[in-house]
Amino acid sequence: MTDKVLRWERAWFPLALMSVVSFSFLMIYYLDPSVLSGVSCLVMFLCLADYLVPALAPRIFGSNKWTTEQQQRFHEICGNLVKCRRRIVGWWKRLFTLKEEKPKMYFMTMVFTLAVVAWIGQQVHNLFLTYLIVSFLLLFPGLNQHGIITKYIGMAKREINKLLKHKEKKNE
Repeated sequence: MTDKVLRWERAWFPLALMSVVSFSFLMIYYLDPSVLSGVSCLVMFLCLADYLVPALAPRIFGSNKWTTEQQQRFHEICGNLVKCRRRIVGWWKRLFTLKEEKPKMYFMTMVFTLAVVAWIGQQVHNLFLTYLIVSFLLLFPGLNQHGIITKYIGMAKREINKLLKHKEKKNE
């Protein structure tokens, strides 16, 4: 079911997803817990879920309803998670290859990137920044499934290519 919600199989799933996230973050903002209280509540919630899910899941979903289609979808989800992990590891390795081959470029890139991240962190409230990150991460599978990310990345690439071609013509 989580996969169906994250991939937006129904039109109201993104609204429900953002409503839950927004409500959760509004409660955190309103209650303004200390770090220790927040971590304690999170661990308490995880312990409660660890205790209740095995007991309630068979009653709610039924243990005999697992089909070959669901098994195939489960394998696809696991495959996608492995691909995502490989991409992250690949980027990590490229970063260290850059460090070994071009240390000055690595240093300048890291300093610039971290300075921009520090500036953003200084300008935007931590909770709001966390809300934006969590929202994007939860909406990303649905955006990707519906081709929205591909569409806007393609538009950005076309605009960059137009700017580069215009610059080349200007130099000639």
